[in-house]
Amino acid sequence: MTSDSPIETAEQAGRYLETLINIEKRRDWSNVRMSLDPIRALLERVGNPQAELSVLHVAGSKGKGSTCLFAEAALGALGKRVGVFTSPHLHSWTERFRIDGRDVEGAELARAVNDLCPHVDWLRANDPELAPTFFDATTAAALLIFARAEVDFAILEVGLGGRLDSTNVVDPLVCAITTIELEHTDKLGDTIALIAAEKAGIIKPSVPCFVGRLVPDADAVIRGRAAEVGAPIFALAKEFEPVSGDALSVYGRHQEDNAGLALACVERLVGGEAGFESPAQRERALAGIAAATLPGRVEMLSETPRVIVDAAHTRASALELAAVIDALPAQPGRRRLLLSVSEGKDLGTILDALLPLFDEVIATRAEPHRSIEAAALASLVGEQRPGMSVREIADPAVAAREARADTRADDLLVAAGSIYLAAIAREQWQP
Repeated sequence: MTSDSPIETAEQAGRYLETLINIEKRRDWSNVRMSLDPIRALLERVGNPQAELSVLHVAGSKGKGSTCLFAEAALGALGKRVGVFTSPHLHSWTERFRIDGRDVEGAELARAVNDLCPHVDWLRANDPELAPTFFDATTAAALLIFARAEVDFAILEVGLGGRLDSTNVVDPLVCAITTIELEHTDKLGDTIALIAAEKAGIIKPSVPCFVGRLVPDADAVIRGRAAEVGAPIFALAKEFEPVSGDALSVYGRHQEDNAGLALACVERLVGGEAGFESPAQRERALAGIAAATLPGRVEMLSETPRVIVDAAHTRASALELAAVIDALPAQPGRRRLLLSVSEGKDLGTILDALLPLFDEVIATRAEPHRSIEAAALASLVGEQRPGMSVREIADPAVAAREARADTRADDLLVAAGSIYLAAIAREQWQP
């Protein structure tokens, strides 16, 4: 599909975008070959819509999507018109682009991609060094949509890293870094300090940066970058606090941190250095956060039997999922884990966190380009926990159906390890 074939639906927009190079899915693609020049060239050709936006820019190894959705809910409760760009999507392309708490209409996404398409094609044909990638074009579409909708605030989730991520063309009002741990080591570096340096690339001169719980190596890098560019920095549990779990409708202590980070960012967005104009304004923002739902993030789809879907794909997120499961009242039934993990993840630590909680594992491959093959994953599970019941089912939809089919009322069934698996499990397991 090219500019000679008009794009009229979200599905057509998605198919076109997927014809572009997807760095995150290319195992042979390294940071050395990444650049912001292509998206800058593309945005220049469509009038630099990012210049019209008041942006909250959110990076991190985990929790950034949740933080974006909490911030969206808080701003919405304050009567603000909010655009949110997150990735990847669970079920539909339009999920990546939200306005006022709802996915954009398919026609609006199609319009944006249709307008970008001839410029993308021109750059690909005339200057290969400036050929936009999948994420360049997807980010540009979000910026076009939000500018056209005249949102009060745009919330952008970093896709990969930060310094060279396609979203890092904006001049934000506020930026946030949730947490930093080993992830995407093939592209971002194999130490916490190297990964932190990539995340710290979103910090801009004089732009306040709010950070979550950082290990010492990451904290040192982030603070060093902030000092270098003259950006004020505010840390969780120091300058601001988590939101009490009693006020949230989601599971997990980590979400208390994400909610606190979102609230602090929203306070700065709407009130500047002075903060919220009144306690009542803060309470309205908190009420919005309290009502927020987070699909695919320790999401309890059923309580009888207990069926949980989570996109946990790092050591810390696996530990947080494990803590939620461990806190559930004991039941005598079986505990079954449907598992798929992407290449490049710290698989050993994910398995360390989750396997002790389950009687059986069904290994599958949720995403054919990025996920570990089902047989290889099953073998690794067996090596890590000898004697455990392990099955491999390559087709993830079949694996999800079989995992759910004979689940009894007192059983626990969990899907984890990948956002791609979370999407498939949600489709199969929704009541």
